[in-house]
Amino acid sequence: MKRRNFTTSLLLGGAAIAAGKPSANTCREKKIIKAKRLKKGNRVGVITPASFISDEGLERTVKNLENLGLKVELSKHIRARHGDFAGTDEQRLEDVHYMFSNTDIDAIWCARGGYGSARILPRLDYKLIRNNPKVFIGYSDITAMHCAIRKYSGLVTFHGPVGSTEHTDYTLNQLQKVLFEGVAPHTITLSAANQILATEDDTYKTLNLHEGMAEGELVGGNLSLLAGAVGTPYAPEVKGKILLIEDIGEKPYRIDRMLTSLRQAWPLDKVAAIALGVFNDCENKEGSQALDLQQTLEDRLGDLNVPIIYGLSYGHIDNMSTLPIGVRTRIDTKTQTMTLLEAGVL
Repeated sequence: MKRRNFTTSLLLGGAAIAAGKPSANTCREKKIIKAKRLKKGNRVGVITPASFISDEGLERTVKNLENLGLKVELSKHIRARHGDFAGTDEQRLEDVHYMFSNTDIDAIWCARGGYGSARILPRLDYKLIRNNPKVFIGYSDITAMHCAIRKYSGLVTFHGPVGSTEHTDYTLNQLQKVLFEGVAPHTITLSAANQILATEDDTYKTLNLHEGMAEGELVGGNLSLLAGAVGTPYAPEVKGKILLIEDIGEKPYRIDRMLTSLRQAWPLDKVAAIALGVFNDCENKEGSQALDLQQTLEDRLGDLNVPIIYGLSYGHIDNMSTLPIGVRTRIDTKTQTMTLLEAGVL
């Protein structure tokens, strides 16, 4: 994600965590809690905690969720706008808190990502979230919220399609298995469509940077957001975990820079495994002499003595899986699969 001005100061919000919120430096990672699985007829609150969504995107969001058999309630400030943000920080924060506190709302779906979620982290009411567990889903910029909510409330959240995502059969199947059925164990295989794309586009080709099998709790998400979290109270704890990483629109040298930041800040040699998604639109311009995407990933991660695979079916792509952040999972580079060893919902 192209966030050249995404800085640590923005993640911190320029201030300490508000009174009553967990201490940034002393609070231990909360024990995992889970929300009830979705079922047809549930009411879903739609929020935009980051960028403003177009009319077309919002209409697609409502249609997508209704096609899943869900009833849709739009947040109060869904049409608010403050520059490119979906309203002011206060408006977006109010919508998040309302949806978690409203007992008539069964789940919360982010309509889109963009930029801005990290700005509200210092004022999120993590106790409110913990006391009102609900399915919370989104990806990309929503990574900031996944990391913070997992750390300070313990709620399992879902790295999956935003409301405006175009649903493919693969995407719908994964949503059904993970959010509605709560299948466990559930083995996530590569999308057949992505495998076809891989015959023509190297972006979709899988690559084992280091072979092996490992188990651990899922953490992570978008690389730009993870790099932006370095040095803040909202960085995920990665030791012994399976680290998810994906991105879009970042040239290899910028991916190199962000991975270097992670290596220097976090014990990447102590993670259980690294599960890389598809890095869409992340190649050099034609004729560039710089390391390409594959070379960059091998150079920055290949020496880590943990299982690492690139090209799993998640990220900024059409056919994407739904991944429960906080759930114990097995990675197998030989079979190129992720297996959810427990359900992400009750």
